[in-house]
Amino acid sequence: MAEIIQKDGTWTFDGDAVRIVPGRDKGVSLLRQTLGEVLVPLRALAGISYEPGRKAGMLRLRLRDGADPLLQVTAGRLPEASDPYRLTVEADRSGVAEYFVDEVRQALLLDQVDPGPTTSYLLPGPAVPITVGAGDGTAAFDGERVALEWNWTTEEAKRSGGPRGFHIGDLRSVEWGPSKGLENGWLRFTLAGAGKPLAPKYDPHTVELFGFKKDPLMALVAAAVAVRMPHPAAPQDAPPAASVTAIAPAEPQKSLDPAGAAAPAEDHDALLRRLRELGELHQSGVLTAEEFTSAKQAVLRRF
Repeated sequence: MAEIIQKDGTWTFDGDAVRIVPGRDKGVSLLRQTLGEVLVPLRALAGISYEPGRKAGMLRLRLRDGADPLLQVTAGRLPEASDPYRLTVEADRSGVAEYFVDEVRQALLLDQVDPGPTTSYLLPGPAVPITVGAGDGTAAFDGERVALEWNWTTEEAKRSGGPRGFHIGDLRSVEWGPSKGLENGWLRFTLAGAGKPLAPKYDPHTVELFGFKKDPLMALVAAAVAVRMPHPAAPQDAPPAASVTAIAPAEPQKSLDPAGAAAPAEDHDALLRRLRELGELHQSGVLTAEEFTSAKQAVLRRF
C-alpha cells in the first residue's frame, strides 16, 4: 500500500489500482473537480514517473493508448492543468513520491502488464447523467441520448432549428477540440450517414467553444459518449467498448488438449480481479444491476 497526500490531491495504490482523488485547493482545475475520483486499474497503466523541481515536483501516470476515453477524445490537447493523471508534489515530499513510483513500477513488472495500445477502454469514463453549458450551447447525455440546446450567443441559422437530440446508436463519431489562437474550439457529434460537417458556428450537431473556463468540461461529455461507442482500435464487428470491458461470456467453454483432458481452470487471482472490475463498473453506472448480476454469475462459474 502506498499513498501520497497533497493539496493538489491524494493518490493511493493498493497493488491492483491507483485511486486518484482531486484536492479541494482553489488551484485544482474545474475539470478535475467535476470528474471527481478516478480508479485506474493496473492493467491500464503504461508507466509512472516523478519529475523533481526546486519548489515542487510532478508525479505523472502514463496510461496505455486507448485505455481511457477522456485521453482518447482529447488526443493530447487537454490543458496540462486539467490532466487528472498528474499530481503536484511539494519538494519536502519527494521521497514519498519516489516510493510511490517504485511500488507501481514493481507491480507492473510482477504482473507483466503490457504497456502497448489497447483495443477496448479499461476505464469507465465520466459518470452519467452529465450536463455542461459552455460556448454557444449546453450538451447533456444520460447514457443513451445526447441533447443539445442553444443560448443567446448561437448563430441565428443554427439556433432557428431549435434544440437537437439523438440516440447514441445514431452516432458515427464524437470529437472535442480546444480553442487555439483565433480559432474557436468545438464539441462535435457526427451522425451516421452525414456528409461533410459544417463549420462549428453553423453546425446544428456541434457546440462551438470560445476559450473560456468551462470549455474543458465539454471533453467530459465527449468521453462519456465515446466509452459507450465502439473503440476506435476494436475489430469492426466488435460490440461497443463498454460492453467488451464489462460483460463476461454467458457460459465459459472448456477446451480439451490433444489427450482429451480438460484445460486448467483460469487463475483465481485473475477472476477475483475481474469481480472487482465488474463491481467498479456497476458503481460507476456503466453496468446496470441486471448486467452486473449476470456478468458476476458468469465469472463465479469459472471458479
